[in-house]
Amino acid sequence: MTTTENTTDTRTITLRINGREVTHTVATRTTLADFLRDDLDLVSVHLGCEHGVCGCCTVLLDGESVRSCLMLAVQARGHEIETVESLSSDQDNLHPIQEAFAEEHGLQCGFCTPAMVLRAKEILADGKERTDAEVRHEISGILCRCTGYQNIVSAVQNAGRRLRCGDAGGCGEGKGS
Repeated sequence: MTTTENTTDTRTITLRINGREVTHTVATRTTLADFLRDDLDLVSVHLGCEHGVCGCCTVLLDGESVRSCLMLAVQARGHEIETVESLSSDQDNLHPIQEAFAEEHGLQCGFCTPAMVLRAKEILADGKERTDAEVRHEISGILCRCTGYQNIVSAVQNAGRRLRCGDAGGCGEGKGS
């Protein structure tokens, strides 16, 4: 009597990653985070706790935040995934959110920054102005151990102004409206 356990079960998946269609064969037990990092070299996806608690592995799935350490790559089949690389890799032509994070010093060690930037993209997509308390609530699922969050909140507010009012962030009178 022999028992064979298939530990290398694989599936071929097709999905869109950062606007590009990708077809790849992955082990069925591979997390989305590992697939993005190891197979596609998208190293902005950071693994902190690998239990979904810290949020540093956050990516956008069809425009909504997901913890990529808790999702299997095969579950992403047919979906659109965005990592921070989708915004801009050109330091001379950054996305307004990236510019705002740099301008407001919304990062220190940078470990949570890709997840924070993607979360900011998601929450700012509706074009609504938010209070600082609302921004704090919206980013509360991503842990930052360096900044104390105030500069991140300022960066999200700055990015919101840039997206609503143009890259300079000016909305008529004053900076906010």
